[in-house]
Amino acid sequence: MCYLKFEFKKLTILQALLYLSLLCQSSYAVTELEEIIVTSSRTEQSLLDIPAAVAIVGQEDIQLGRQQLGLDESLNRVPGLFSQNRYNFTQDLRISIRGFGARANFGIRGIKMYVDDIPSTLADGQSGVDDVDLGSASRIEVIRGPSSALYGSSSGGVISMYTEDGPETPFVEAGISFGEYDQQKYQFKTGGQHGRVNYLFNASHLTMDGYRENSELEHSLINSKIRFDIDDTSSLTVIVNAADSPTANDPGGVTAANIAADRRQAQPRNLASNSGEQFDQQKLGFVYKKTFGEKHDLTLRNYYLWKDFQTFLPIGTHIRFVADDGVVEFDRFFFGGGAKYSYTDTLFGRSNRFTVGFDVDKQEDDRQRFLNNAGVKGALSFDQLEEAEAFGIYFRNEFSILDNLQFTLGGRYDSLDMTVDDRFLTNADQSSELSFNEFNPTVGLSWEPVEDVHLYTNYASSFETPTFTELANPARDGNFNVDLGGFSNVSAQTADSFEIGMKLTTFDNVYIDVAAYTMQVDDEISNVSTIGSRGVFTNADTDRKGFEVSLVADIFEGLQLTAAYTYSDFEFDRVASNPALEGNSLPGLPEHQFYTELAYRHNSGFYAIWDLLYIDDFFANNANTTVNSSSVVANIRAGYQANIGNWRISPYLGINNMFDEKYNSNVRINGFGGRLFEPAPGLNLYGGITLRYSM
Repeated sequence: MCYLKFEFKKLTILQALLYLSLLCQSSYAVTELEEIIVTSSRTEQSLLDIPAAVAIVGQEDIQLGRQQLGLDESLNRVPGLFSQNRYNFTQDLRISIRGFGARANFGIRGIKMYVDDIPSTLADGQSGVDDVDLGSASRIEVIRGPSSALYGSSSGGVISMYTEDGPETPFVEAGISFGEYDQQKYQFKTGGQHGRVNYLFNASHLTMDGYRENSELEHSLINSKIRFDIDDTSSLTVIVNAADSPTANDPGGVTAANIAADRRQAQPRNLASNSGEQFDQQKLGFVYKKTFGEKHDLTLRNYYLWKDFQTFLPIGTHIRFVADDGVVEFDRFFFGGGAKYSYTDTLFGRSNRFTVGFDVDKQEDDRQRFLNNAGVKGALSFDQLEEAEAFGIYFRNEFSILDNLQFTLGGRYDSLDMTVDDRFLTNADQSSELSFNEFNPTVGLSWEPVEDVHLYTNYASSFETPTFTELANPARDGNFNVDLGGFSNVSAQTADSFEIGMKLTTFDNVYIDVAAYTMQVDDEISNVSTIGSRGVFTNADTDRKGFEVSLVADIFEGLQLTAAYTYSDFEFDRVASNPALEGNSLPGLPEHQFYTELAYRHNSGFYAIWDLLYIDDFFANNANTTVNSSSVVANIRAGYQANIGNWRISPYLGINNMFDEKYNSNVRINGFGGRLFEPAPGLNLYGGITLRYSM
């Protein structure tokens, strides 16, 4: 049995919020929960009917009064999902679902990410959030658990984000926000409907000095979506996205002793190495949809991405694996497309829907490394062209055995070829290639024994290939199929998952989602050490068990309670390179996590939202000898939306970490020299105002 202890130093804030909600309340009628349709399952289904763990985050939860520094601000409410690293924009937000993705040194691993049906996950499996525009997001759908039968190489799940549609009445909107540590954000948004054209355009510019030394950021983003309704049965959507970040500095990980001396200091090596990154990126996507009568649906996708990137890593010459080549540059071109066809009819007199589709992706990285001479770019030390070609074909069938019993069967075959053309030949030609081929099935049942109670079970297998970064050899004495100080080159991992769950609504105003699963992962790609900002990886078998529950309840009109609890039991089952680790807990993942939120919204336009996140302590290394302490972080935000004629004025104010908890926003798993921790800010304020004019 476990006990979660929360120490509230200022409980009167919560009491005041409840009291205020009672004073402002004019009606005690509950709000009926509407049916939610999910599209990230690659077919439109009711949330209750999907035989899998799925969570939805709405537009207000993403945008209303948010600081909008990271996806985790709104995703913390999703059980089974754990986020770190909001305040280090060099390494990006690290998201894990059921433990997958926790090993990533930077970016997101083990999770497929999509924005408006266009992938933010590359052909080699690396995902990024550089182009994610929270200021124009309408909803986020999260599928938890193996999803390869639908999306390919992704063990943890899928995150699908969707941009707002323009409203029928065109508008223009401008916003400005400020926060501590010299945070400033400016935003301009417009959208509307003109004849058969629907459009939404959003631009933002963010700058901040950051809480710690050497954590400055400058980031500009443009996101636009234009939909042409060709006729009543077809449409073409064009997505144009561009991001530019000339500054994103990295303060680095520090030791516990460093934190005790000065929480805001940067790692001296990072300062000496000029550690940080800069990039610019552009994305162009097309989505064509066509219906043929009531039975046939066709979707075609095509997309292109260009990225120029440079980073200075905190690398030192005394490190065994690295020859001081701490400047990395690459020019990336990623493109692809796909098609999906659905046929809905009856089979044996029962309703049936069959979906088939394919995805094709190609990634080309022209990558170089240079010596890092005390923060100055030096001589070329590495030059190669990396290419990944991925092809996947999938099917999914949903058959109603009875009116209240649905059977789902799916499968996907994937082929991935990874090649390296070595152009730096002074240390011999290290050109090489690897191929991966895998078929993964999924099967599920969804049963509604009584009205508004849905039970489900599923089995799914998945696989995940290593990225170029995980295959890379920091020593540069061979690229693929080499030995790195006793750690053999990694291979693809596979997983088998069994899950049972329940989704129910009660009294038309309470939604409860419960899921329990067990998962066996073979050859999991695991971090064994981190050198500077580079990781060394090996394969290990792991065993995972988990329990997730979430609740959304409309207590009375305007007052909503949200809660989510996650229990995770993840451990090493077999580690051939180091048997002493067998039985240890996987690092970087808490056993218990709890989130709760109390949101009050009044018809007058006033709102106040309080949330709290408890994270259990967890190990910071494979040996389980270093522990990151537990934390309880609470935030509150409030604002007012006033409508004056065609204008809407929306001021807001927020307090982050209102109890001034001393905690770490990131833990660098297996970090070298005990430099594992990145301290988070204490209590800090932000606020802003938005002006919107409807034409």
